[in-house]
Amino acid sequence: MKGLRNFIDKIKPNFEKGGKFEKLHSTFDAFETFLFVPNHVTRSGSHIRDSIDLKRVMIVVVVALMPALLFGMYNTGLQHFRAIGAGDAPFWTCFWFGLLKVLPIIIVSYVVGLGIEFISAQIRHHEVNEGFLVSGMLIPLVMPVDVPLWMVAVATAFAVIIGKEVFGGTGMNIFNPALLARAFIFFAYTPYISGEKIWIAGLTKGEGVVDGFSGATPLADAASAVLTGSQQIHWTQGGPLDWFLGTIPGCIGETSTLAILIGAAILLWTGIASWRVMLSVFAGGYLMGLLFNLIGANAYMDIPAYYHLIIGGFAFGAVFMATDPVTGSQTNVGKYIYGFLIGVMAVLIRVLNPGYPEGMMLSILFMNAVAPLIDYYVVQANIRRRNRRLKLAK
Repeated sequence: MKGLRNFIDKIKPNFEKGGKFEKLHSTFDAFETFLFVPNHVTRSGSHIRDSIDLKRVMIVVVVALMPALLFGMYNTGLQHFRAIGAGDAPFWTCFWFGLLKVLPIIIVSYVVGLGIEFISAQIRHHEVNEGFLVSGMLIPLVMPVDVPLWMVAVATAFAVIIGKEVFGGTGMNIFNPALLARAFIFFAYTPYISGEKIWIAGLTKGEGVVDGFSGATPLADAASAVLTGSQQIHWTQGGPLDWFLGTIPGCIGETSTLAILIGAAILLWTGIASWRVMLSVFAGGYLMGLLFNLIGANAYMDIPAYYHLIIGGFAFGAVFMATDPVTGSQTNVGKYIYGFLIGVMAVLIRVLNPGYPEGMMLSILFMNAVAPLIDYYVVQANIRRRNRRLKLAK
């Protein structure tokens, strides 16, 4: 590492003001600060000095996403071989197949997103924002495995340009960029992110699929029962244990609640994510499920409340999307309210709108817009309480 440090110090003057490549200073700075802790220091005012910077925070989140990503690769192969009648193939066979399917999506996401980030930084003469280190991984994980690569590129460009850069870049965006990418594909190219065939590699092309195989997700099974007026849900993808482990069709990184909880443990242990938001999202979803159990108007409302927490993208959204510190509430009380309403709305949308079985995306995007309002009223309530306390003291 010392040799690499010396090499960077040697070429650094070429990228500074007056150097041959000064126009590429933002690009050079991005690579230097990625490899080594930045030597930037504050010159005035009082600041909190810490040993961790934004790049390190983003890298911890990427590490926390690894269990969901690696399991998603394995599950991609598992579901494919089940679909063609090969049964449960060996672990490494499934994993290798999934790796070859998922890796291109990740590459496209990072190449397009970081390319736009670098160009934007060069035009503005700013430092390259680090936020896309996480968004670039989140985008593939919330996509179906058979999504066309050009569609991923367009959605990523939309998320970065419209979702981030127009607001000023990392730390200024209102909506979660990864969810914007998914929302873009859902509303612009609906057939490519809904239905029973898009969750399993090769199913859309009919690559030797065995008769009777269903690629429906548990959410689709529940929604189908409501749409057809059935009094009982026919689960085609096992039961709660299968849903918790994640050996079911679904988005690449959203199927395994177990892998997601491992990532949650990493985020909580390192202090990167807010436990208040995570806890309140799960609490809101569970209590909303209990309320529907009391109403019991259809088969979907009758399912055990905890089912909602382990199917679809609920757990993934609660751990990795709702906890985004930029787009969520900033006050401690506001985090409880923000998370609770996300959980409530996610289950509400699922059950009352079976035409759109996954409500987590819409609930988080809606609460992203409402988060500043929540914080405003929390702060105002604190001010009124302190004013009353001051008057009583007089």
